[in-house]
Amino acid sequence: MTKAGGGLDLHLELRLDPAQAIGRALEQALREAIRTGRLAAGARLPGTRSLAGDLGVARGTVVQAYSQLVAEGWLVGRPGAGTQVAAVTAAPTNNPVARRVPGFAAPHGQQLDSKGLEVLSLQAGRPDLSSFPREVWGRAVRRVLAGSASESFDYAPPEGLLVLRNAVADYVSRARGVRAGAGDVVITAGYSHGLALLARTFRELGMDRVSMENPGLARHRKLVAAAGLEVSPLSVDASGADPDGVQGQVAVLTPAHQHPRGAVLAPERRMKFVEWAKDGFVVEDDYDGEFRYDQQPVGAMQALAPDRVIFAGCASKALAPGVRLGWLVVPPVLRKPLLQAMTSTGSGVSAIEQLVMADLITRGDYDRHIRKVRLEYRRRRTELAERVNTVWPHSLQGIAAGLHAMLPLESAEEERRVIDVAQYGGLSVHGLHTMGYWHTEDDSQPAALVLGYATPPPHAWRTALDRLTKVLQATNPARQDG
Repeated sequence: MTKAGGGLDLHLELRLDPAQAIGRALEQALREAIRTGRLAAGARLPGTRSLAGDLGVARGTVVQAYSQLVAEGWLVGRPGAGTQVAAVTAAPTNNPVARRVPGFAAPHGQQLDSKGLEVLSLQAGRPDLSSFPREVWGRAVRRVLAGSASESFDYAPPEGLLVLRNAVADYVSRARGVRAGAGDVVITAGYSHGLALLARTFRELGMDRVSMENPGLARHRKLVAAAGLEVSPLSVDASGADPDGVQGQVAVLTPAHQHPRGAVLAPERRMKFVEWAKDGFVVEDDYDGEFRYDQQPVGAMQALAPDRVIFAGCASKALAPGVRLGWLVVPPVLRKPLLQAMTSTGSGVSAIEQLVMADLITRGDYDRHIRKVRLEYRRRRTELAERVNTVWPHSLQGIAAGLHAMLPLESAEEERRVIDVAQYGGLSVHGLHTMGYWHTEDDSQPAALVLGYATPPPHAWRTALDRLTKVLQATNPARQDG
C-alpha cells in the first residue's frame, strides 16, 4: 500500500514470476489497476522516489516503469503536475481486457483497440498538436488585449483586418516568393473555407468545371462539387500534375509538394499551366510549403502569373488546424466577387485571432516556431525512411518535405490488409484507396500508405515507428513468399 499525492491510496498487487523482473511486474500491476478502473483518469501517482521507497526497489525501476506506461498511453507526465493516469476506459469487471469504445477520446484524440493498447496515429494531414506554442500564443493574446484599441474588437471587414493582411503579405513575399501587397490578401478560416469561397465565386462568374489532382483529397473535391461545379481528374506522376489533361476554367494544384504523392511540379509543367491560365485560373494550394528538408523550398507559382494564380496558405500545418486561419492572395479581377461571396455567406474570421496572428508574424515568433518544428519533422522523416528501408521492398515516395510520405504497396487488397493489421497492432494509418484519394473507386489504381509522421506527440513517436516496423515485417510480401 502506498500513499499518492492528494491522499490517494495506491494498492498494487505485484505478481512476481521467478523469471520476471520487478519492473515488468510493476508495469503489469499499474496497467491492471487502470484497466479495471481502480485508478481513475486524472489520478495522480506517487513520485518515483516515494513509490520506490514504499516498494523497496530502486528508483530507476519506477522511473522506467512510468516511462514505459507513458509511451503506451496509460499515463501522462506533465511538468509541475507529476505523473497522472491518462483518459483510458475501464474494462468490464468480468473481462480483464479493455475493449474499444467507439468515439472514445483518449489522450491526443486517440482511441483504444481491442487489446487495450492506445491506438497511435500516423494519419496524414496534421502536425504534432502538442507542439502548438501555447506560451507564445498566450503572450500574444495578452499583448493584443492590452494594447489594441476597443474598435479593433468590432466586426472585422470580410477581407480581414489590415494589420494581418499587411503581415501576411510581408510573410508570403519573404518566405514563399509571392508577389503580394495587403490589398491582394483575403483572410479566411483555413484553406477549406477559402476553397469553398473560391468555388462559389467561380460559379457566380459562370464557370462550370474545375480540374483537380488525381489522387487528391476527397473533401476538397466535395467542397468544389457542393458549389455546383463539375470536377475533372488531373493525372499526377513523378513530375506532378499533367497540364495536358486540364479541363474547364480552373485548375487546383499542390505544386510545391503534391498531396499525397509528394512530387514537385516540374518547371516545364509550371510554365504550361501558366500559359493555359491566360484563359482561366490556377489555385495554388501551398499547404506545407515551409517544410522542405533537402534544400530550399521551391518558390510559389503565383509569382509567375499573379493576375491568374490564386495563392492559398494557412496556419493549419505550421501551428494547428484548430487555429482556423488561412489566406488567399487573389488577382484584382477576383477580389470583388470573392468578397461578395464572403458577405453573402456571412463568413469571416475572429478579429482577436487575426490580431494574435499578426502579432506572431510581425514579432518573428511564427518564423521561429516553424524553424523549430521543421527540425523535428525532418528528423522524423529521416528515421521513417531508414526504418522502412530495412523491412520493406519499396522506399518512400516523394521529396523530403512536408508532414507525410507515401509508401507504395502492390495492390488495393494489400493496402486494406496492411491497414487492418496496423489497426490490430495499435496503429491508425490510411491509404490511397481507403481514404478516397482516387476520384473513382478502382482497385486497379496504384496503392500506397500515406504516412503522417508529424502526427504523433514526441513521447509516442518512437512507439508508433516501432509498431509500423512490426506491421511491415508481418505483411512484407517477400517474407511471406519465403
